[in-house]
Amino acid sequence: MTDPLLEPFELGGLRLRNRIFSSSHSPGYNTDGTPSERYVRYHEEKAKGGIGLTMIGGSSNVSVDSASLWGQLNFGTEAIVEPLAAMVERIHQHGAAVMCQLTHMGRRNVSNDGDWLPTIAPSPVREPMHRFWPKQMERSDIRRVVGDFADATRRAASAGLDGIELLATSHLLDQFWSPLVNFRTDGYGGSLGNRLRLTMEVLEAVQTAADGRLLVGLRMLGTEDQLGGLDEEDCCEIAVTLATSGLLDFLNIAGPALSTDDGLSKAIPPAGTPLAPYLPVAAAVRRVVDVPILHATRITDLASARHAVESGAVDLVGMTRAHFADPHLVAKLKRGEAGRIRTCVGASLCINRLHLGLDSVCIQNPATGREATVPQLVVRSTASRRRVVVVGGGPAGLEAARTCAERGHDVVLFEAQDRLGGQLALMARAAERQREVASLVDWLISEVELVGVDVRLGTPVDAEAVLVEAPDVVVVATGGRPEVNYLESGAELVATSWDVLGGQVRPGGRVLVYDDHGDERGLAVVELLVTESLDRRVSGLELVTPDRHVGLDLATPLGPAYLRMLYGSGVVMISDHRLVGVESVEGEGSALRAVLRNEYTGDEVVHAVDAVVVEHGVVPDEHLYLSLRDGSANTGVVDLVALAAGDSQPAFRVNPGSTSDSGSTDGYLLYRVGDCVASRDVASALLDARRLLQHL
Repeated sequence: MTDPLLEPFELGGLRLRNRIFSSSHSPGYNTDGTPSERYVRYHEEKAKGGIGLTMIGGSSNVSVDSASLWGQLNFGTEAIVEPLAAMVERIHQHGAAVMCQLTHMGRRNVSNDGDWLPTIAPSPVREPMHRFWPKQMERSDIRRVVGDFADATRRAASAGLDGIELLATSHLLDQFWSPLVNFRTDGYGGSLGNRLRLTMEVLEAVQTAADGRLLVGLRMLGTEDQLGGLDEEDCCEIAVTLATSGLLDFLNIAGPALSTDDGLSKAIPPAGTPLAPYLPVAAAVRRVVDVPILHATRITDLASARHAVESGAVDLVGMTRAHFADPHLVAKLKRGEAGRIRTCVGASLCINRLHLGLDSVCIQNPATGREATVPQLVVRSTASRRRVVVVGGGPAGLEAARTCAERGHDVVLFEAQDRLGGQLALMARAAERQREVASLVDWLISEVELVGVDVRLGTPVDAEAVLVEAPDVVVVATGGRPEVNYLESGAELVATSWDVLGGQVRPGGRVLVYDDHGDERGLAVVELLVTESLDRRVSGLELVTPDRHVGLDLATPLGPAYLRMLYGSGVVMISDHRLVGVESVEGEGSALRAVLRNEYTGDEVVHAVDAVVVEHGVVPDEHLYLSLRDGSANTGVVDLVALAAGDSQPAFRVNPGSTSDSGSTDGYLLYRVGDCVASRDVASALLDARRLLQHL
């Protein structure tokens, strides 16, 4: 019996080879409004991996006053046609269909970048996310925008796209729909028919411009989920009006409005939240319209995707972040290797980085977006087999072992603890969201087993034990350890986040958590202590940071998710203060006095608490590395230019006149990866290991 996900589907006369698609998004890979080689390779990989339809060009803009500032494609000029045509041809060669999203972002943009033009909207209502007051559109603006959509459609058709998708998820079209934004009293405001007038005019112009060469769809909100905004019933009514207009080939139903941080965090839900949360909304629309329905929101696994199709809720299911984690998802499913799919863990690093002004990368797949230098598939080596010793079973060590074994080498992995996972195994104890993120090591552990790595748990090793293995290559992935000696006083009185997450310390009473990290690690400790407060062990929580606000490195959707937890649990948040010392107190009812220094005035305040927990990153655990360094052929040296380019490391020789049987070096090559190099993050650790060893 054919898997429902692998069944072909006819979409408006376009035959798709399966029911899985990737929805339009902008990973920040383009710089001039046209597809970069990096961007093309990223989408081409999904086509190679068997996807039926890839939608490119998230929020591709059609007008000069809807600027492409975050790596979007720009359909406002003819410059898009030729490079886009080349991209479409490359994707088509691998059997996938390709569509693009077109939009005018309206007030969902900025007016102090790009061409410095004012944003526009139906009414001059400021958008909280982008913080600018738009110009109220005049009739001339409306006519111009309708024409811009038509021109953009002609360019899309000229480039050979299979279809386009207009965007109405807090963008200009549905800003006219929303009673929160549209206060007009002319023919474009008031009744629902009037508020839909611009959309209908755009659709008519687009269909004329398409002239049968393109499918035309629309992605729309399923609800605004805001007080006074459009609810699910309103959106169903709008969907019926659009579907019966004869102007659309499909509808793509999304979640709530994106105009606030909170709304965006719900529309792109992170780890620890329900899977497919807005599938019922899509199903409700599906019941009242006859056009094909697409949907994509946190459908990360095959079971959820299969249910979406089998239940009849949707015709095509979007697995966008799932393909970010594994662009060969469909190919693995077809080969009967579903167990080898790298399932998205919802870490949301991809989205978080975009909202910090960075490009999008995957926490668990170092190849995504780097296909030119880090291929998705590890290629087996044609050189002689080597003996590789990896020390440390965290993410970096696991990826190092997996990569070397995939290359065909003989690999042994030593782990001092009785389980694999490193720091992620600790983080998994904090809360459901961290347990889901930490599950990324499950795939690594499974792959390490499949490729035949000799894993030895509960086996701490020194240099002598490593050398007994007669290694050709040694990879030290021993991670790091917490360090609190930077405190001016009282380092011996504080607990570290590791102490708490590992269960060695269970603080009680009034607890102060000091977070000098800014990402999830300190907040995960707070979340764990919040659960401790439920059994009254913890009576009060303060979260202190020297940054301007808590979770400084967390944007949307992670920041709002944690803020809901912090506010909902009554955690006192104190920013701009550095913990400089801790003193023990006798006979005053509190065990400790925490000394906090204001980052801007230098003034000090004292907080009486019962326990202090510190998150301050780690220092490298480099003892083993240092003990092996002088005896190695390369003295531990890594060629950073080759590393950055994803190229093989040069052959180092202690004695340039000789060559060993196992390769072009005398002795063993020595490398270190992950936190053993410096305190960073999981994505950095995996990238370290992969690109360092992919040519070994």
